[in-house]
Amino acid sequence: MSDSIQYLGKTSYKVLGTRPIRHDGADKVTGKAIYTADVQLPGMLYGRFLRSPHAHAKIVSIDLAEALAVPGVHAIVTGHDFPDLTDKIANLGEGSVNLAHLSANCLARDKALYRGHAIAAVAANSSHIAEEAVRKIKVQYELLPVVQDVREAMQDDAPLLHSDLRTSEMGKLGDKPTNIAVHLHFEKGDLSAGFAAADVVVEREFTTASVHQGYIEPHVSVAMWNEDSRLKIWTGTQGSFTCRQQTAELLQIPVSQVLVVPCEIGGGFGGKIAVYCEPVAALLSRKSGRPVKLAMQRDEVFQGTGPTPGSYVRVKIGAKNDGSLVAAQAYLAYDAGAFPGGMIGPGCMCIFSCYDIPHAAVDGYDVCNNKPKTQAYRAPGATQAAFACEQVIDEIAKKLGIDPIEIRLKNAAKEGTRRVDGPAYPRIGFVEVLEAAKNSDHYKTPLTGKHRGRGVAAGFWFNIGLKSSASACVNDDGTVTLIEGSTDIGGSRTSIAMQLAETIGVAAEDVRPQVGDTDTVGYTDVTGGSRVTFATGLAAYKLGLDLQKEMARRAAILWECDPESVTVEEGIYKSNGHSLTFKELAKELPHTGDPVTGRASVSPEGSTNGFGVHIVDVEIDPDTGKTKILRYTAVQDAGKAIHPSYVEGQMQGGSVQGIGWALNEEYFFDVEGRMRNASYLDYRMPTCFDVPMIDTIIVEVPNPNHPYGVRGVGETPIVPPCAAIANAVCEASGVRMTSLPISPPRLWKAMSEAKSGQ
Repeated sequence: MSDSIQYLGKTSYKVLGTRPIRHDGADKVTGKAIYTADVQLPGMLYGRFLRSPHAHAKIVSIDLAEALAVPGVHAIVTGHDFPDLTDKIANLGEGSVNLAHLSANCLARDKALYRGHAIAAVAANSSHIAEEAVRKIKVQYELLPVVQDVREAMQDDAPLLHSDLRTSEMGKLGDKPTNIAVHLHFEKGDLSAGFAAADVVVEREFTTASVHQGYIEPHVSVAMWNEDSRLKIWTGTQGSFTCRQQTAELLQIPVSQVLVVPCEIGGGFGGKIAVYCEPVAALLSRKSGRPVKLAMQRDEVFQGTGPTPGSYVRVKIGAKNDGSLVAAQAYLAYDAGAFPGGMIGPGCMCIFSCYDIPHAAVDGYDVCNNKPKTQAYRAPGATQAAFACEQVIDEIAKKLGIDPIEIRLKNAAKEGTRRVDGPAYPRIGFVEVLEAAKNSDHYKTPLTGKHRGRGVAAGFWFNIGLKSSASACVNDDGTVTLIEGSTDIGGSRTSIAMQLAETIGVAAEDVRPQVGDTDTVGYTDVTGGSRVTFATGLAAYKLGLDLQKEMARRAAILWECDPESVTVEEGIYKSNGHSLTFKELAKELPHTGDPVTGRASVSPEGSTNGFGVHIVDVEIDPDTGKTKILRYTAVQDAGKAIHPSYVEGQMQGGSVQGIGWALNEEYFFDVEGRMRNASYLDYRMPTCFDVPMIDTIIVEVPNPNHPYGVRGVGETPIVPPCAAIANAVCEASGVRMTSLPISPPRLWKAMSEAKSGQ
């Protein structure tokens, strides 16, 4: 039996493609699932943050005396309780981070860089006492000029957030202080020649506001720094090992001294990768000698954690009269927020990646400004890029009189197409996705009525591999206990269990998956990048082969034959007239020696490349500017839909988030840098009254780098919606909206100006 990974080439499976009840479903719907807020420890204290009321200010002094005198207060920490981490860089699997910046984002040291920046934290007998003590901390600030717009922050005379920041450009650092952390440049072909050959050229500028991931559960962590110097943390995180490493690096202690227990997570979408509460709760625990629970209120989540970057994007595309795209140029400037390390890289990678354009160039800028440090949000950076590129493609199609799907089919990226940032595609399914969209009932059905329009847009996300581990043991009743390291934010426990079940030939219900803590399973990278079903599923597949090999050896012991004579097919073990199912063989294991266990760790290279196309019909109220979504269809290549309901759910969820991003959601700051809508009452997310049922079409073009053909699906669905809706709004209103959100007042104003000829 070989454990080499090959594409199985099967068109039907016993487990994959079915819709079993999710393994964690009963606990979730009955309220028995353990979230971090449910964790209670003996002697536990409760923490609260003090946050800056200013968007940019020097911290002159902090007086803790009155706060420490409050009865019931056990500890207070500030940024100076962290070790000095100047010039220390840590690799966290999905990317490297400057530890001084990460530390200063948890608790400011010398400057507050955004309103809501954490300044200190208190641990007390109750959250009410902690809140009282927070109010008694006296901080003297020296106010500094505020800069929030990304283009203003790039100016030479802009207020500087970091006096030591220099622009990294083509491997070299600039020679003067700046807010521009990074300038990326990618190119292929001859851009000048490409535009010279074009018959039509369209150039547009676009802006987008920051938006929040919108997870339901606020950030909360429990830390217990024990007398044996072991630090144990309970938290809702998208990566328990990433959390462990960040915390250990920030506190300058060995990773072996930190145990992270991942609790159930009430949503993340990229916003629960960076640490906020964990290291601060740890410091409070160490100082107080007691376990500490540190939880954020909703306004703290909005003001003190990472939203998406706001952006300014300029796109220029040239085409021939037959619709062939010949040249494309993009300029992207994204907010990094208070510290460098934003989402500009993925934005540059994704902006033209749906198309085979011979001549292209992309310039991207990561820019610091007085806003919360930006974090990932489902295909980070790609939605802003698609909003710009897909509208220009749509405008070219209109100018040339070409169907919007046909122009995309004509220029679609295929196997062998080289992206502007370098990689060439292996087998991908973009053409098949476009064809499925073109042949869909939605696209074939005419849209009639006044003030109505249909929009189409494509989206790409490159996905990642990274490291994953899993282990399992076979029980005497034929069930299998699976321990894997990927925290579950979208049903991944079940998708991983299903791949193990398919491999060893048992029912999905016979695999009992658990998400292990950092001491019980091998290193596993973050749950993000659309990697879990692909990479941790790959670990489950290899684990299944390991179990199969050992089960075949045990069958040989029972049958007193050569292990090489034992064959396995769909969970049935055979040799010389003998035959046992996996379950039947499991019952005999006590007679064959030690318990049967298996393990696997993987680190797949290369991306799985996700493509999607969305179709949306809208109706505009000309009197109010309100946009109503009439019909919505999302089409996507899943490679192989392990659990189709989960794939559909990811497609629908991403679409709904994209609808909110397109029409209503935004961080609204005043001139002093205060977010004025830091609650779900004022931050307008879609509800069931705002969206129709999202129709889904799953396309399956197998990924050749996975035995079951799996591609990541979680992030692609949020890439096309903003552009598709903008294209539909243009069709319905005659106005091309180039700024997000396309809120009713903004659209009404644009239509009024167009009507009056302004």
